[in-house]
Parts: sequence; C-alpha cells; structure tokens
Amino acid sequence: MRPDLDDKREQWDAIVIGSGLGGLCTAAYLCAAGKRTLVLEAHYVGGGNSQVFRRKHQGRKYEFDVGIHYIGECGRDGVITAALNGLGLAERVVFRPLDSDGYSTLHFPDLTFRVPFGWDRYRMRLHETFPYEREALDGVLDVMQEISSASHRLRRNEFAMSDVVDVAPGFLQWGLRPITELFAGKNLSERAAAVILGEQGCYAVRPSDTPVVMAAGLADHFLRGAYYPVGGGQVIAGRLIEAIRAYGGEVRTQSPVRKIRIEGGRVLGVLAGKKNRTPQEIDAPIVVSNADVKRTFAELVGREYWAPETVERVRSLKMAVPLFCVYLGLDIDLAARGMPNSNHFIWGDYDFEGIYDELDAGKLTSKAMCYLTAASLKDPESRHLAPEGHTNLQIMTLAPREYDVWHVGRGPADGGRYHRDADYRESKAALVEELIDTSQQIIPDLREHIVWKEAASPVSQERFTRSTGGTSYGIEMSCSQVGPLRLGPRTEIEGLFLCGASTPSGPGIAGVMSSGIQTAGEVLESDLMGPILEGRIFGDRDQLPDLDPDWDAWRESH
Repeated sequence: MRPDLDDKREQWDAIVIGSGLGGLCTAAYLCAAGKRTLVLEAHYVGGGNSQVFRRKHQGRKYEFDVGIHYIGECGRDGVITAALNGLGLAERVVFRPLDSDGYSTLHFPDLTFRVPFGWDRYRMRLHETFPYEREALDGVLDVMQEISSASHRLRRNEFAMSDVVDVAPGFLQWGLRPITELFAGKNLSERAAAVILGEQGCYAVRPSDTPVVMAAGLADHFLRGAYYPVGGGQVIAGRLIEAIRAYGGEVRTQSPVRKIRIEGGRVLGVLAGKKNRTPQEIDAPIVVSNADVKRTFAELVGREYWAPETVERVRSLKMAVPLFCVYLGLDIDLAARGMPNSNHFIWGDYDFEGIYDELDAGKLTSKAMCYLTAASLKDPESRHLAPEGHTNLQIMTLAPREYDVWHVGRGPADGGRYHRDADYRESKAALVEELIDTSQQIIPDLREHIVWKEAASPVSQERFTRSTGGTSYGIEMSCSQVGPLRLGPRTEIEGLFLCGASTPSGPGIAGVMSSGIQTAGEVLESDLMGPILEGRIFGDRDQLPDLDPDWDAWRESH
C-alpha cells in the first residue's frame, strides 16, 4: 500500500466490480485465501443474471428467475458442485433434477422430441426418431462425445493440450470448426441437425458460427444431468455472498463504480458512488471487473490506458444475441395437472440459419425459439415462487441485437429513456401476446389463467446489468471468439483482472463460476481449479453461520 495514503481512506486487498456469479466466485475464493475483498454492485440486489425479483398482486406473491432456469454440472463430479464444496457450501445448496426421461421437450412443426439424461439413451432416441439416419447420427455423436470428454479431461489436467492429438484426434479436427460442417461432413439431414441443436438458445449463436466444442459441451452439460436449485435461482448467489461475509469480505449493493483508478500502468482502486452523490475513492492493488467487458475497457478504464490494438480488438468483439422474457403468474397448478418437470422449446422452422438471418436483419420472427419453463414444477415446495395452487411460468425468445425494433434510439446505460414510450410498449406487448399464443400449444387454456403478466426486453436487461446490446451471454461464443480467442482473466494493466461470461470459460452458470475460480487463481498465482475438482475445501466451514430454516437468499443478497 502506498505510504502517502491517508489512514482514514478505505483500503482493501481486492475489489470486485459486479456481483454476477463470476464476480462472487472470485471474491469468495479470494476471501477464503485471506484477502479482504469488497464486492461493489450497482443494483439493489446481488447476483447479476442469477438474481430473482419479487412481485405482489392482490395479496399474492410471486418470485421470478432472471437467468437460472436449468443448469448442469450439479452432480457429484460437477464443476458447480465442486465450486460450492471448495467454499464449504456444498450442503447449503441442494439441486433437484428435472425429468430424467425428458428434461427438455423439443417441439418442431411435425415432430416432438424428449431429451433424456445420458448419451446412450439420447443416441437411442435419436435413432428411433430418425431410423434412416443411424450412420450419420453416430458419426456426429461420436465426434461430439469425444470432444466433450476431452474437454472434461483437459479441465481436470488429466493430459496436456500438446497430447490432445493422441488422446482425442477429433478435438483438433473438429473442435473449433462450425457445427454445420460436422453435420454436412456426416450427411446429417436438416431435421436431425435441428433436433441436436434444439436447446441452442442456451448460448444463442447461429449454427454456422457455432464451434463444435460449444455444441458438444452444451449437450454433454445437460445429458449428464439437468437440475434446478431448491429455493430458486437466488440461492447460489445468496450462499456465495454469505461465504464472502463470513470469510472477511463485504458485498455492497446500490454501489456503482464510476471509474477504475489507474496510475503508472497499474491499478490503485476505484471511484465509486451514485451520480448524485460525491464519489468515494476506495483503494486496492487488485481490481476484478465482472462488469460488461466493453464498458469495462471503454468506460470504467478508458481507451487512453490501453494499447491501440487492444482498443480495436475489444471494439470488434461481437455480443451474443439477446433474449426477450415474459413472466406469468397462473391461477392453476400445472403439477396437479400432471405436467412433467420439463422445459419446452418450440421452434417454428428447422431452418435455424434462416431464423438468425431474420434476427440479424432486425426482425422479430415468429419462427424463433419459444422457450417455456415453470419454476413451480422444478421446485414445487418453494414458499416464494407462487401461492399454493398457482404456477410461476416464464416464456423466452431470441431477439434482434439492434434496439430499432423496440423504437429505442439510445440505451439506458447511455442515458436513454424508453420505459413509457408508446411505441416501445406497443412492440413489447405485441410480442408478449404472440408468445402466449405460441405457448398454448403446450398449455391450451393458458390465456384464461393468467393473473400476473410482465415482460423484459433486451433494453430492460441493459438497464439493470448495463450489458452491451442487452445480452445475457456476453461476447458471442462463435468460432472466431471461442476459447483462447476470448479475453483472458489477466489484462495488460497491472492489478486489473476480468471474469464472467466474456472470458474463455464462456456463458452459463458453470461457465461464469469457472471463470471466477480461474480469475481468483490468477490473482493468487496458484492453480485453484485442479484442487477444487479433486475435492479440496479452501473455506473454513466453522466460520459460516449456522443453517437457518428461515434464511432468505434474496434478503441475504441485499
């Protein structure tokens, strides 16, 4: 610490900007290693895209997930399980599996496909659905399995990258090539290819830009088990925040960071505070940004501190396609009706490339994915999700990157006002009704039972998370932006690190939590991921508070 600093100035070992799960994981592991770490979050509740929000209507309460709808890597050998265990939290977060015979149900114009747990069952069901394409299917699935297996083994350091050609030759041959080339090389039909990519809304990249390693990784991620956290999506963030506080750190909400302070090519700390208040300088030799990557470079730091080639590289990075979300409270219990605990993906066409053509042309298309998920089915005993006898239902679809479709010229992060604009509200309402109409393929009387309804556009996403383009997924995980082609955790500014969906581990809950571990390891100059996957516990469970049956993850996250 610099000797000229006033003793009264607030000083920390590390500061993390943003409380998404990547930032919270980074902070928790730094705290467990003995570094006093402060997390600064602009919103009133922590958790980033993993947070929930609550609504009250006519005396009834509902809780809706922003980003956690179903996740993998929660089994005994899963990354999420290991990440929580490494902090002494494994027993504090319980995961409930979705329907093992069909955790997701894919609906196309002339077929329905239920995706089961397990590669063998999945392969067999594809054979049954496309009996004349067994050879092509086996050729595709063999490559996808080989690549996903190699990815797991690389992560666990079971062999070096230099040995991959001997251990998994398919990884080098196909891993970074577009999934469409693999389909064409194995003569797979468009219909079968669409089924294999039926859950691709989880990363939202057009097939001809989707690297095989991404498609294979997503398939493997869920085929090994799809889960939902008991107590709702906020539970993971809430427990990480609980650990940060127990291990000597602090999480402050409603505390936006205005600038990362830099002098002589290294970090000094941050300038924090709301616009209408006097900003506060907080000192730390380490700053980790879990904020939007483009805003981190251009606004929180400033272009003048980066090499010209870095500025151009970040400027050219392409953001992922954003999502539009509808939140419904229903006065019926879908579980009592016998509806299985499954996600539903409704696609209006097998031509996914054509769907992305329309999205990239700035059009809202009725053929794009309509995704239905009911938190009440995934966690039927939760006291927060919906009143007894009611259902919490969410519907999502892909949306264009450009805000013109919403009649919004300037995003809220840049001071734009949009919420009360009549054209914006009309466009939003029209899409809500179209999605409800489409969803009645699954719940025919859906419209009759809606007692609460609201929606969030990509512009809403930008408002709350300041994400460029309103995307939930950060930088697009495309062939030109995958793995080592993404921005790593260490930057050219000494003491400044990155974590989150735009780093090499990519989007998704397991991806961003992995990024947090990798970034903490970079800060500590130590490999954390290997020991964590082997079961090592870094946190001291005795420092954690006693389990409280009335503990509320949402309140813990304030």
